[in-house]
Amino acid sequence: MIKVLLIDDEPLACDLVQEYLQAHPTMEVVGRCHDGFQGMKAINELKPDLIFLDIQMPKISGFEMLELLEEPPAVIFATAFDEYAIKAFESNAVDYLLKPFSQERFDAALQKFIDRKESNGTNVKKLLDETSSANSNRVVLKDGAKIRIIPIQDIVRLEADDDYVKIFTADGNFMKKKTLTHFENTLSKDFFVRVHRSHLINISHISRIDPYEKNSHVALLKDGNRIPVSRTGFQVLKSVLNL
Repeated sequence: MIKVLLIDDEPLACDLVQEYLQAHPTMEVVGRCHDGFQGMKAINELKPDLIFLDIQMPKISGFEMLELLEEPPAVIFATAFDEYAIKAFESNAVDYLLKPFSQERFDAALQKFIDRKESNGTNVKKLLDETSSANSNRVVLKDGAKIRIIPIQDIVRLEADDDYVKIFTADGNFMKKKTLTHFENTLSKDFFVRVHRSHLINISHISRIDPYEKNSHVALLKDGNRIPVSRTGFQVLKSVLNL
């Protein structure tokens, strides 16, 4: 049997998917969840082979929930929102069902899952990397057993740390398994500047910029930290700060 988990804040939407699944006896619904926190817990406990996932949900979105998982299962998105990402979903996820959808359309999506079962994990990871929305207003991450939601304006700076990025805030430092390039591409370029290959800073926290050795500078932040600024980073800062 193939284990299926339904994650949608609308019970009627779960009812419809469960009804459509009755035509597929090899599929077993192992649970239903109505927000991202419930969904993440259920995925870790039940280990489903496939999830039907809404995007816009209370607490955390479907995207944010997937980012918190080490090994996301195969996913078919079922949503009425985020049409800007349809092309990305259709090329990288198993499929994207735009509500309302028919039994025929549902069956076609399920057949895609069967046909691509061996490579779905990679597709989900690729999807997350390619469709993180630009100018996102928060970062969601795991902090031990807790889920922490950090508003972008609370981030002082970010620093590359092997396969992770260390996020510095007034409340402490936190790790996120992403690249610094990911944050460079998704955070607003009006506020965050990559000043060095290992450093991305919130320009509102810069106190001053001082010369440092030949052709380089250092940014002094309001919290007292000194961040190296490369020649390229200095040129970008000059443009953003109108120096």
